[in-house]
Amino acid sequence: MTIGVHGTVADGFEGVREKFASMLARKRADPGAQLVVYRHGRRVVDLWGGDRIDGDTLTSQYSIAKGAAHLVVALLVQDGSLDLDREVASYWPEFGVNGKDRLTVRQLLEHRAGLVGDAERAFTVEELADDRTIAARLARRTPLWEPGTAYGYHAFVIGALTGEVVRRVTGRTLQEVYEERVRAPYGLDYYLGLPAGAESRWVEVQPLEPTGEEAVPLKERTADPDALQEIALNAHGPQPVDLVAFGNHPRVRALGPASSGGVGNARGIAGLYAAVLGPVGGRPPLLTAETARLFGGLRTPGPDLVTGNADHFALGFEYLPGLYPFLGAGTLGHSGATGSLGFADPEHGIAYAYAQRRFAFPSGVGAAVENGRLAQSVLRAAAAL
Repeated sequence: MTIGVHGTVADGFEGVREKFASMLARKRADPGAQLVVYRHGRRVVDLWGGDRIDGDTLTSQYSIAKGAAHLVVALLVQDGSLDLDREVASYWPEFGVNGKDRLTVRQLLEHRAGLVGDAERAFTVEELADDRTIAARLARRTPLWEPGTAYGYHAFVIGALTGEVVRRVTGRTLQEVYEERVRAPYGLDYYLGLPAGAESRWVEVQPLEPTGEEAVPLKERTADPDALQEIALNAHGPQPVDLVAFGNHPRVRALGPASSGGVGNARGIAGLYAAVLGPVGGRPPLLTAETARLFGGLRTPGPDLVTGNADHFALGFEYLPGLYPFLGAGTLGHSGATGSLGFADPEHGIAYAYAQRRFAFPSGVGAAVENGRLAQSVLRAAAAL
């Protein structure tokens, strides 16, 4: 299959275009992919290729939403509105039951709450779309491990839990704060709640297709319905959530759940992370260098109880240097279930975003393997300059 590559690269980044083109050529099924990179606040790569996709096309980006959500949390910490070392229950009293009273905001961001899902009753897709519903249910539940003593990926729920803290502090939903302080001022094409006027640019995501390449995988799924991974992926009920149907569901797009429901394109995701690093479009950086350092770096050494992966998280963000050692230690970012990835690397001044329409084979979770080669080509080009 030959897939045309469109868009532009700045001088010195021609090798990135070649790497993107060769990646598309190796795909057995048309993925519809976008790649955008900023270097020191300047867009230096803006590429796309595939069926029904251009640079403006919007797709469902799943856990990329966690990066946007925790950027909001970082802003509130930076403002002094939120204290990482206060108990969650001091902001959200209903949370402080069944052994959760001493969990701090910092520990919540590190996926240490032990509330990876509702073990008593799986959520429906309509419930997973509504962060308030998730938060209210989980506030009443007993954790699946002693809070603070271990960590595990809260895949569908972490944004609802941190979002409820945001709502209690600000009186606004996390989605509203994101829109007012981040998306609208910086003109970003990445949404937590897709407006009706942008629906015409959205295209559905596609199911898994063999490509000869593997995603960065979760450990093998177990058939035990009580297993943490089954609960975290909401697969322990009579009708496990279909990830493709979830991302394409109109209620998910409209409400933009902060764990898994963001919609956007690579331009929007890269712009988000470029604004973390420095001025973009004449506006100041979102975070100070001190706040970026606070939220970067490894915060969860050892194994993730849900995924089996080691050294998984920074503060709210994924610890991406564990997967890509060529990235700076303070890199902030998050992957999404289709294989997408966005990050800000302060050490190298790079903001990166890769987005695709089709899930990464075989696991359909985590950053697609081509991100390693693409990101390394970006860093190589930047170093040469």
